[in-house]
Amino acid sequence: MMESSTLSPAQVAVYFLKAGAAKHRDRYESIFMKAVLAGVMLSFGGLLSEVISGGSPALTMSNPGIVKVLGGFVFPIGLVMIVLQGHELLTSNMMVFPMAVLKGVVPWWSLPLNWLLVTFGNLVGSLFFAAVLVHYSGVLSTTPYDTYVVAFAEKKAVEPTFLQIFLRGIGCNWLVCIAVWQAAGARETISKVFAIWLPIWLFVACSFDHVVANMFSIPLGIMFGADLTVAGYIRKSLIASYLGNIVGALCVALPATYFYLWDYDAGGLRHAEAGEIERRDASSDNMDEKTR
Repeated sequence: MMESSTLSPAQVAVYFLKAGAAKHRDRYESIFMKAVLAGVMLSFGGLLSEVISGGSPALTMSNPGIVKVLGGFVFPIGLVMIVLQGHELLTSNMMVFPMAVLKGVVPWWSLPLNWLLVTFGNLVGSLFFAAVLVHYSGVLSTTPYDTYVVAFAEKKAVEPTFLQIFLRGIGCNWLVCIAVWQAAGARETISKVFAIWLPIWLFVACSFDHVVANMFSIPLGIMFGADLTVAGYIRKSLIASYLGNIVGALCVALPATYFYLWDYDAGGLRHAEAGEIERRDASSDNMDEKTR
């Protein structure tokens, strides 16, 4: 019988429990470095989106909707690279860890610890990319790109209210977690890319707020002279989008846990993992014996 090309929703839900357990066991420095790289990868997509949107001032004047669609179309490159390379992105972990905690796969303290490590890792990667590879490199330092960078940062963090950013954060991470969910359900690379692309394209084109994507674009605008302070960015945009992204992730995690994991035996997963660790240890001992 031919194997299905797509995992069922219940299989994807169990996959994320196992992913949460694996993240819980991972070394702290490994998690942090994966998060740094995720910040860089997502910023690559953010840069290309700003190149497309900032380089089209005439089209923006005549047809701004098309520019949003074009800018949104290229942004998913970042998440594709993160998923395929297995890096740590805060917004997807906002879905994975609540599921794992609710089913007892990981202890409750693993959630805030992971989110803390990944938040600062994503921030370091995003700031490194914005400062070194964009600002100091001068790739966006000419007109019309420099003025767009400033205007975009102000549009994201100055013009909207705290509540508006919060609500946009909900819409954003609802779609991001759907993208990650769909990618996990696909068994081969092209399907994973396509599964990621459409929801991410949608959230960017609709101007929703992604806390990690904003870690690149808003500080970059501040570097270029936007009318915004670092404290103002943190107090309004970062906190609001962070909280909104948590709610958006729960809009995927909680229904999935209720629909597909209500009778899941977390103890079975722990026993299976313990058995796998014992098998690996035994295999390692056998290899040591052979090499003596």
